[in-house]
Amino acid sequence: MNIQVGDVGHIIQLAIAPVFLLTGVCTNLMVLTNRLARIIDRSRVLEDRLDVGYSDVYLNELDVLYQRSHLINSSITLSTACGLLICLVIAMLFLGDITNIALDKYIAGMFVVAMLALIGSFYYLLREIFIASASMRSHRHVRRPLK
Repeated sequence: MNIQVGDVGHIIQLAIAPVFLLTGVCTNLMVLTNRLARIIDRSRVLEDRLDVGYSDVYLNELDVLYQRSHLINSSITLSTACGLLICLVIAMLFLGDITNIALDKYIAGMFVVAMLALIGSFYYLLREIFIASASMRSHRHVRRPLK
């Protein structure tokens, strides 16, 4: 278990790409949590308005917001799983080199699963954006002609 400086340098070089990927995943998580916060804020406003009086318009918008929040939560879960798997890949790169255990198949497998989780996260985010856009278009006001 004699680790040379050159070995550590090589491991760090191998870990650079997953670290940059982890940065991107963290940025994605910030976007997702901001979208979730906006959904929650809007749903609270609508629920307060519904406490004052019944409205089908508010209930329909709340239904859309609940659907969007479910999709964003799924996306957050998958992004978090992706980040965790990338961290494990980085740790296994170091562990495999330090202990001389062949972990290359496990590292490759975890990386593939991390990419599948990231793809799933982007899929759910895209679905949420489509629903938000469709909802916005359905509530569009029509201009009345001037008389």
